[in-house]
Amino acid sequence: MQERLQELQAEALKKIEQSANVKELNEVRVAYLGKKGPITEVLRGMGKLSAEERPKMGALVNEVREKISQKIEEKQAELEDAAVAEKLASETIDVTLPGRPVKVGTHHPLTKMIEEIEDLFIGMGYQIAEGPEVEQDYYNFEALNLPKGHPARDMQDSFYITEEILLRTHTSPVQARTMEENQSKGSIRIICPGKVYRRDNDDATHSHQFMQIEGLVVGENIRMSDLKGTLEVFAKKIFGEDREIRLRPSFFPFTEPSVEMDISCKICGGTGCNVCKGTGWIEILGAGMVHPNVLQMTGYDPKKYTGFAFGMGPERIAMLKYGIDDIRHFYTNDVRFLKQFAKHE
Repeated sequence: MQERLQELQAEALKKIEQSANVKELNEVRVAYLGKKGPITEVLRGMGKLSAEERPKMGALVNEVREKISQKIEEKQAELEDAAVAEKLASETIDVTLPGRPVKVGTHHPLTKMIEEIEDLFIGMGYQIAEGPEVEQDYYNFEALNLPKGHPARDMQDSFYITEEILLRTHTSPVQARTMEENQSKGSIRIICPGKVYRRDNDDATHSHQFMQIEGLVVGENIRMSDLKGTLEVFAKKIFGEDREIRLRPSFFPFTEPSVEMDISCKICGGTGCNVCKGTGWIEILGAGMVHPNVLQMTGYDPKKYTGFAFGMGPERIAMLKYGIDDIRHFYTNDVRFLKQFAKHE
């Protein structure tokens, strides 16, 4: 039995040394030290030995098992270190090689246009105000001098959710809410960028969802000349110092008087072409002095306070500035279209 143990030890140590990976090493462990292994069989056969031989044989078996276990642990550590070294060698990075180019995105042209307008008005002392896109009929229409049944409501074909809740058709409700919240503070100077929704058929110049930026100034002694000066600064900063503006009488229920602003055509310089339809002017936005009824409904005394408001579509402004001929380009996410604006970053 002693000779058998020595043979098993020699065999095990040889197979341990020959193991090429951890898996083969575990197989050797199970084969020699497992419950069904030969060393366990030797232990089971000790019952046939005399009482004097058993302690000696037990000590010898434990010694053999300990040597095999120790050799397995040493071999396992060696194999694991070799595996790590091999992996490191295979994953070595050659820092002298040129790097792989990383594709970097660019701002969406519409986002750039909105941020440019925001920066301009922030520099003029305006604050940015926001409000809910799902709006109450009261703030979307009634607080803006558009009571139920008013014919001007037909100008803004709306998405109603209930009789009193709808998707806002303009960002003017933000103005009404801001005036209502700040009536005790007096003066206001804000712009309100955001999405608006109308039941339009999508084509080259219309969309059922589009962006709008409205501005509002309320205070004492606010005059039409203040509005004109503000719009003139806006036009020259966005379209160039050589641009001229003109104001034409118009109608909006929430302003009185109301005007539409045109800018001189960049293509023809005001002489007339197919872009401006021969007029030399291009319509850009609507504006006017805040209607006294709107001031009164939002808590302002129209005898003390006056104000002006304006509203513009960033899509239209971007189309004119960048020469884009179809509003749908902004929303189709065509990478070929978007890449053209990387040079403007």
